[in-house]
Amino acid sequence: MGTNIGVVQQDTARIFSEGIEALLKLNRRGEACVIDFLTQAVLEGRGYQVRAGTITAPLTSDVLITDAAAEMCADAAVGLAIMPCQLVVDVESLGGTLPQVAAKSVGTVSSAGTAFTPLPLFLQNAVAKVASRATARVAAAGGVTVSAEVNTTTRDHFMRTMAVAGDVQAEWKPVLIPIIGGGACFYVQVGAVATGSAYFAHFDFLEFLLNVLE
Repeated sequence: MGTNIGVVQQDTARIFSEGIEALLKLNRRGEACVIDFLTQAVLEGRGYQVRAGTITAPLTSDVLITDAAAEMCADAAVGLAIMPCQLVVDVESLGGTLPQVAAKSVGTVSSAGTAFTPLPLFLQNAVAKVASRATARVAAAGGVTVSAEVNTTTRDHFMRTMAVAGDVQAEWKPVLIPIIGGGACFYVQVGAVATGSAYFAHFDFLEFLLNVLE
């Protein structure tokens, strides 16, 4: 019968080079310290954020959610997989009524919109530990062009209509995180009835080379 041996390492973090054997980390009660998948991915420099607008300079949404038009997106190149893990949209002021938010993905990349460099979630002196291999776009009023929605090819991940006047924030944290890879696109749509609403938003995603996931 084998025996697992660990080392108590509660107060000081240990850092090892690649390929170095290390003892299992334990707390002072002898319990194994296990890190969650999302935190580990960010520590490895795999987490990024795409932003649209700010609290002081919000964007104006599309008028109704329009087919093939998005506010922001991230494209996964061939050989790359992205995993969107959080979306937050904050509506600052209603331009019309019934603001809507949707998150979808499709197996083709976007074709128009202003380029946005994904921000690293591992922040160290404002320099990315690893620059994102994914590309992103942000453009108000549905200015990001994506493939037309078809129910046999487009994946619908999140949809919310904010019908209550004081209900001005939509948040999505998927229980089952979609994996979008190899020339595919994750995109976010924001709209309202009659007149676009002022909003700011962000989504966070992880990225992996596909051969790491296989």
